[in-house]
Amino acid sequence: MTIGSQIAWDDTILPFQLDRSDIRGRVARLDGVLDEVLAQHDYPPAIEALVAEMALLTALIGQTIKLRWKLSLQVRGDGPARLIATDYYGPSKEGEPARIRAYASYDEDRLDPTGDGFPQIGKGYFAILIDQGSGMVPYQGITPIAGGSLSSCAETYFAQSEQLPTRFSLGFGESQEPRQGIRWRAGGVMLQVMPEASPYATGGGSGEDGLLNANDIMDGDEEENWNRANLLLDTVEEFELIGPQVDTPDLLVRLFHEERPRVFDPQPVKFGCTCSADRVRQSLSIYSAKDIGHMTTDDGIVTADCQFCGAHYEFDPKTLGFEAEEAPGDDT
Repeated sequence: MTIGSQIAWDDTILPFQLDRSDIRGRVARLDGVLDEVLAQHDYPPAIEALVAEMALLTALIGQTIKLRWKLSLQVRGDGPARLIATDYYGPSKEGEPARIRAYASYDEDRLDPTGDGFPQIGKGYFAILIDQGSGMVPYQGITPIAGGSLSSCAETYFAQSEQLPTRFSLGFGESQEPRQGIRWRAGGVMLQVMPEASPYATGGGSGEDGLLNANDIMDGDEEENWNRANLLLDTVEEFELIGPQVDTPDLLVRLFHEERPRVFDPQPVKFGCTCSADRVRQSLSIYSAKDIGHMTTDDGIVTADCQFCGAHYEFDPKTLGFEAEEAPGDDT
């Protein structure tokens, strides 16, 4: 494989369909994107792994949303890994890259920095939010933390909230290639039964705490097709998921050639944050002058930092809030 073909599939999401089994899916590769996401913060290894997994899930799920829509994934728990939040912004125009950003909050005093991150989330919930833009009511779906990974939480969400059998197989971690430094790489495959093939389930499920799982919402040929595709996905190796030695179309042929895979146009992705001085100012517009006064530092300014990209903003307090005395100037 040439260097050019390796680069062609870096930071892309490739949608596909298995025509024989009526299953759709996506293959995602994140490398430069993930490096940039994690470079914004000095996270301990346990949190880095959670952010990497969440970013990969976000890329795989987010590819289905429409232009200019925003998809957000959140995991909140009562353990030391308190919050993992990611955003996927659909491209502004056809052919443009989508954007991903991610952020984590954790209790440093309670966290085991090198331990497994998922048990350190504790009890909580997994949420998916879709913002369709101005004038539209955002969609939100929530399921309890379940299973042994963020991938399991996402699978439970789709079974419980969307009644769509869904499977993720992910690989991620730091790697070093010849003549290159250490960098993060991630790759994964998502399988999902086509909506019209999935019957509606009622009652409790066979999953953790009675939650539904994939086998609870399938029967007959659909279940047989699903089980066959999952057995094929079980054979994937981590190096095949992460790349770059195996490109994504070749990976699909290796895994699913008997299922007649059909690929569609790939979606490029990049790291991107939407923060700006205007957005911060807008978020502070609900506060009174007294509230703004409490936010003002001894140096006479109001500061704000973006949790996703680390951008730092400073404002004249007289220009903030619904009682602003002056028009905005050249705040940084």
